[in-house]
Amino acid sequence: MISFFDLFAILLLLTAAFGWLNQVFFHLPSNIGLLLMGVATALIVLLIDLVLPGTPLVDELGAILRKIDFYDAVMNGMLAFLLFAGALHVNWPRLRKSLLPVTAMATVGVVISTVVVGFGLWGLGMLLGVNLPLAWALVFGALISPTDPVAVLALLKQVQIPELLETEISGEALFNDGVGVVLFSMLLTVAATGDHAVSFLGAFRLFLLEAVGGAILGLVTGYAAFHAMRLIDDYVVEVFISLALVMGTYALAGQLQISGPIAVVVAGLLIGERGPSDAMSETTQRYLFNFWALIDELLNSVLFLLIGLELIVVGLNFRFGWLALLTIPLVFVARAASVVIPITALGYYVRFIKGTIPVMIWGGVRGGIPIALALSLPYGDERSIILIATYAVVLFTIIVQGLALKPVIRRTVPSSRNAPAETE
Repeated sequence: MISFFDLFAILLLLTAAFGWLNQVFFHLPSNIGLLLMGVATALIVLLIDLVLPGTPLVDELGAILRKIDFYDAVMNGMLAFLLFAGALHVNWPRLRKSLLPVTAMATVGVVISTVVVGFGLWGLGMLLGVNLPLAWALVFGALISPTDPVAVLALLKQVQIPELLETEISGEALFNDGVGVVLFSMLLTVAATGDHAVSFLGAFRLFLLEAVGGAILGLVTGYAAFHAMRLIDDYVVEVFISLALVMGTYALAGQLQISGPIAVVVAGLLIGERGPSDAMSETTQRYLFNFWALIDELLNSVLFLLIGLELIVVGLNFRFGWLALLTIPLVFVARAASVVIPITALGYYVRFIKGTIPVMIWGGVRGGIPIALALSLPYGDERSIILIATYAVVLFTIIVQGLALKPVIRRTVPSSRNAPAETE
């Protein structure tokens, strides 16, 4: 019987070994390197199982990975810590200046992409003879449209980009989950029950409850932690307070049925902005921010490796292979529409850095959250189609778009990180 400790030890061992191999031989960005080696390992295992079914080592590795509940590990485990760590380092004054485009991208952009992907996948299914109802195609559109904050923030660490543009990309990624989850939940209810009576007003109320409720909870718990830190000067206790803030806020949000991701993001923004100036000594700042940077790197590395290895559980479903491959350009087109339309509409009121559109399109990577949502779907052909399409898009955006982002930035964005704003 393999315990949780054994599972975590195996993952850390593989992460350390693959990370060392990447640093010594391949020199790829760390997270992309881990993902590629995880995928390569999974493909080797699947090919061995195809040629020599019943191989003990292959069966044992598959059994180990099946013991990991990927949805629970990501959505109820890593996500809270990764979002807080990311939000902690976001510059709030710059985010406040970019609030209009960030809000537009995180709401209107997600809706546009959901519609384009949903109807596009439905049409591709009919052309290829794959029976995927429109409601289920829209479910896929909702889970794949939001950019993944974990993947986006990890990618932004590896490129040089103007600070204003970096804030807009990271801000969109941190806040668009609220809209995506509401759309996903609503459309999943329609698809699973056949009840098409879900109203726009009902969906809007659900969004307000989840998103606004999460933001209020994050403000309340964040201020409580902030004031607790102000009363002491002990970096050990203050690090514990930050840990308690993340876990307590996310758990309470789940009990209240409001957005845990938005709650921890707001709490992280508050602590990151007010803490250093009003509540932390220089020693506490150094220890606390370094602690969360380490947590971020550790969990990101494990998650990207796990995304690659999870292919062993997902399997190679050639039955829907062509549909999955065609979904990649479809999602890319939808991302382009979700960027171009809001930015063009806001161009009369907001000045954007030159190169904003191509960088935001290429920077719209997806990661573990869409895979976790796809794995949570009820079993059936629809789940198989959505899961393989999700995996194809996630691998493409992280590997291809991730590696291409630096050249895109170099060709389209002014070289200085603080270059003056220009209209797109």
